[in-house]
Amino acid sequence: MRFSSTSFIALAFAATFTFPAYADEAAFDEASDDSRTIIVTGTSEGYVATNSVTATKTDTPLLDIPQTINVVTREQLEDQAHHSLGDVLRYVPGTTVGQGEGNRDQITLRGQNTTADFFLDGVRDDVQYYRGLYNIERVEILKGPYALIFGRGGGGGIINRVQKSPKTEIFYKGHASVNSFGAHDFSADLNAPLNDMAAVRVNAVYENLDSHRDFVGGERYAWNPYIAFKLGDDWNLGLSYEYVNDDRVTDRGVPSIATTAGQPNRPITGYRDQFFGIPGVNRTTLEAQIAKLRLDGRLAENLSFSGTMLYGDYDKIYINVYANGPATAQNGTVALAAYSDPTTRENFIAQGNLVWDVNTGPLAHKILLGVEYGDQQSANRRFNGTLSNATFNLANPVFPAVAFNAPARDSVSDVEFFSAYVQDQISIGEHVDIVAGLRYDRFDIEGIDLFPAVDRPFARKDDKVSPRIGLIVKPQENVSLYGSYSQSFLPRSGDQFLSLSVTQQNLAPEKFTNYELGAKWDIRPDLNVTLALFQLDRSNATTPDPANPLASINVGKTRTKGVELSVAGRITPNWQMHGGYSYQDAALAGNDFVRLGQVPKHQASLWNRYDLTDKFAAGVGIIHQSSQFAAIRTSATTTRLPAFTRVDAALFYDVSEAVQLQLNIENLLDTSYFSDAHNNNNISTGAPINGRFTIRAKF
Repeated sequence: MRFSSTSFIALAFAATFTFPAYADEAAFDEASDDSRTIIVTGTSEGYVATNSVTATKTDTPLLDIPQTINVVTREQLEDQAHHSLGDVLRYVPGTTVGQGEGNRDQITLRGQNTTADFFLDGVRDDVQYYRGLYNIERVEILKGPYALIFGRGGGGGIINRVQKSPKTEIFYKGHASVNSFGAHDFSADLNAPLNDMAAVRVNAVYENLDSHRDFVGGERYAWNPYIAFKLGDDWNLGLSYEYVNDDRVTDRGVPSIATTAGQPNRPITGYRDQFFGIPGVNRTTLEAQIAKLRLDGRLAENLSFSGTMLYGDYDKIYINVYANGPATAQNGTVALAAYSDPTTRENFIAQGNLVWDVNTGPLAHKILLGVEYGDQQSANRRFNGTLSNATFNLANPVFPAVAFNAPARDSVSDVEFFSAYVQDQISIGEHVDIVAGLRYDRFDIEGIDLFPAVDRPFARKDDKVSPRIGLIVKPQENVSLYGSYSQSFLPRSGDQFLSLSVTQQNLAPEKFTNYELGAKWDIRPDLNVTLALFQLDRSNATTPDPANPLASINVGKTRTKGVELSVAGRITPNWQMHGGYSYQDAALAGNDFVRLGQVPKHQASLWNRYDLTDKFAAGVGIIHQSSQFAAIRTSATTTRLPAFTRVDAALFYDVSEAVQLQLNIENLLDTSYFSDAHNNNNISTGAPINGRFTIRAKF
């Protein structure tokens, strides 16, 4: 790691105050049941979340946050039998799930595609991999630029996973499930108080990943012990360690095929299960170790410190053989390409925060002062593959052989960043709130391009100030009307520090500016509705080159305009609902023909659970997504994915207070559809009707 004098002082400051921004939620607060949580990260009941510490780094009601936030609670995760972030996000309008080349989470938020805008308890979690849900209490989706709280990136928003934390009661939970394709999994959630001052919680999971796709499967296992201590009356300490081992087949779906000349290509049909890689060659493996230290406490009645330290070590490789062009005909040929991509990454990130509640005359302030330091060391190589036959014959499919011996990239980089930020949440009487703040970021990247043979060093430093201001008017206690303005930036090194080169190192960062108007209404404490109108402008914009996966193209300024509506909570005592609708218009500013990729104009989803009796319940869900371009539309033949509607269902039966049986049916009507894409010729096929049977137990 590189430690400059400034960053060393910042790190020392963060370490002195040690660490995440959750001090407002005191340890051992009484919960609604007989247990008490030692480290709390937000409040939820059923499908409704009422508070969050993520959006402001203070414990704030969602009603008082001037931006769109969708929260998926643990109860909803279990009711829908979600096993991946992709499963979760398909039910969040305004969020498009990407294919991620079959080896990582990848999403598009408000027209901004990202592999890095993921966080764990508010700390950056930006490595390319599939994130688990076994140890997660809830998933928060924050829309719009969030540089004030999260720093660089986050142009369209961020995804934050809130980790399960130790409680003071003793319990043992577990579940086992199997689906129609043969995929199965087992998990355990064990919590025990060690004494009156400490508790430990251990989560573990094993997953077998069989699929409807030929040759596509794998396995994943992980465990996460988490111990928490009460240090005196006002201080709490938590230490978490997670180990993840993921080994699966990389699957980049099916290619496109031309329709009428001069019209958009479409995904090829009739090959839903056909694998376009090479069995035994296409593979991605990940070994990750993530340690997290949290300490929060109160110095005075109105003054608290909080913070986080996170260290992550990631070793990943993925090998891809994939369709590299459209099919020449329905039973014709498809060009293939191949590469191997090994990456190692070490992340060290420390945050320190001070929260001060103070009144100045008629104004009440909640002032946040914080610093963040990080060092991220990466090494990435890519080897092109030579195929024995560079085309795949659809009429007579024979898998070629491949050798990886042609280097295409070899680079190492070290990113050091330092941030300081201030935020003031101002209450002007009972009806008006203001949220305002500034963040200073210094982003420093140094690296060496080792390919070709002559080492070519590159470096860039960026100093940016990101503002955020929001006005909230509350005509009554349970209604808020808001307007907000926020900015974020993305350095030229991109999401994964691979876009910077000797020739690009002098280019300015990309800039994101968001304008949003909205209304939030807590109809009841357990039912809320949100409506938002927004415009997000991205300047100095780049996008992956559809013709060259190793390059980016400059597209100028893009604009996404849209409307989002969401609802969550209990319609009646027996009926819970979570859903919403979004409209998005995303294009190159001044040129409506150039449309942004993977941004459907219309998305809608609705999940319902109805408790028919004390023991028996049923669920039904629907997802609708209008057509979308698989990549940025730069020509008339850019591939368009057709619209689709999918229906899901579930049945629940409580055998006893301790044991529950659950049956989830995905794609109940057996709709044929294309769920997502990576580019014009890597398109995922939606799974056919699929049942998953689950047994849950708690003792």
